[in-house]
Amino acid sequence: MANIKSQIKRNRQNERARERNKAVRTALKTASKKVRLAAAEGDSKAATQLVGAAARAHDKAASRGALHKRTAARNKSRLAKAANRAASE
Repeated sequence: MANIKSQIKRNRQNERARERNKAVRTALKTASKKVRLAAAEGDSKAATQLVGAAARAHDKAASRGALHKRTAARNKSRLAKAANRAASE
């Protein structure tokens, strides 16, 4: 346990940010899962719509610092690729 007042405050701030980021990351996983499920079922129209929503969520998470911007870009790319694969089949 920290004895320094500024470190005690910093620990409180970090805990609040951790809880916030955990909620954001969980929502991102859910959005990604919806896209993958729609793509696996062959519902390309739904998958395409869900990719847009998931991409927006990834961008928002990256801009808020819950996710690194390159990680967000990589995840968005993978989702788009999965949706395109479903559309071509």
